[in-house]
Amino acid sequence: MAERPILLFDGDCGFCTKAVNTAVRLLDTDADITPWQFADLDTLGVTAEQADREVLWIEPGAAVVHGGADAVAHLLKQSPRRSWRLAGQAMAMPPLNWTARLVYRAVAMNRHRLPGGTAACSLPAHLRPATRDGA
Repeated sequence: MAERPILLFDGDCGFCTKAVNTAVRLLDTDADITPWQFADLDTLGVTAEQADREVLWIEPGAAVVHGGADAVAHLLKQSPRRSWRLAGQAMAMPPLNWTARLVYRAVAMNRHRLPGGTAACSLPAHLRPATRDGA
């Protein structure tokens, strides 16, 4: 198991990749940021269906997996920068977390329409065209 937290995202989605690259640049995170397509999902205790549906935050040694807006809040709370940590804490508290979950779900459902998104982003992973060797 990893020693650092892991953020799994959809590496086949251009919008998701762009969002994660922006987060890495802004947040100065110490987490391992990994496309779920290259992760050992069994070892991490998650399924491809979970990882394809939403970004996942996995704490080392913990049996709890946070998904969607909750994963984003954990990523923010892990940042060494105080402003991002405070934003993550706020995002995890009601009623802001309810709004964050709704916004996350709306973005996830429409990621193929957002900058960097492609039509493949709207398909479940098992229906996407193979883009990697052996995929």
